[in-house]
Amino acid sequence: MTEPNWKVVVDRDRLTISSAAYTFTINGTDPEHLEAAVADLQSAVRGTYGQYCGLSRAAEMVGERWGFLIVRDLLMGPRSAADLHAGLPRISANLLARRLRELAYSGVVRPVGDGLGDGELVRYELTEYGRGLEDAVLAFGRWGAATLATPRPEDIVTDSSLIVALKAMFRPDAARDVRLSYELRVGDHVLGVRIDDGALEVAVGPLPGADAVLDLGHMLLALTTGEMTADDVLTTGQVRVKGDPMLLHRFVELFQLPVLPAPKALA
Repeated sequence: MTEPNWKVVVDRDRLTISSAAYTFTINGTDPEHLEAAVADLQSAVRGTYGQYCGLSRAAEMVGERWGFLIVRDLLMGPRSAADLHAGLPRISANLLARRLRELAYSGVVRPVGDGLGDGELVRYELTEYGRGLEDAVLAFGRWGAATLATPRPEDIVTDSSLIVALKAMFRPDAARDVRLSYELRVGDHVLGVRIDDGALEVAVGPLPGADAVLDLGHMLLALTTGEMTADDVLTTGQVRVKGDPMLLHRFVELFQLPVLPAPKALA
């Protein structure tokens, strides 16, 4: 995209962005208000990358900030804007509404219901075209996991992020002819996992009658990258198993992250 030549001036109660063609003034300095206003400006001047390329077109549709995370959460099923905001608390409500409009315009999401009924909220779901992003989301998750280390103080984990992570880690070829069920406890989150001949289902909540209950604590990443072995975490008590301890070994065989070289700056 062609980069505009902007001049930015900030004083005590306003932000002014100007170029040879326009002047854009934002009153107030509240961070959420500024973020939404800048997003408005980006939408107004957004063009294309000028590339006849599928990757370029995809980046134009979902590459803006928060786009992939909105898609990630909608892969779990329809959500209202309030539901999405609960899982993405650092996005402002105005910016979330704008991203949803942009994704709808691109045919990635669609609204469900009109919100006119008593207590009814407009919900959003992925279109068939939007659901085609699942493999890309999982691939990006696997790639980005190479840079994960100790969580930053502001980092959160959600049910949606854990479910997508498990799908990204799952090895369907290793799960052929395997029929197992697990209840996973990861921090404060509880997930039910069913594996049936190479197919994976993950749902939020306990799974009564599971073959094993794995209380993984904060060891999921270490186990799936090979940093720690099942024997290591069982010996130290960092992971507790209700059921056959060998099912933890089997879990590690079925859920693995590829070992990629981390960027040198983060190594």
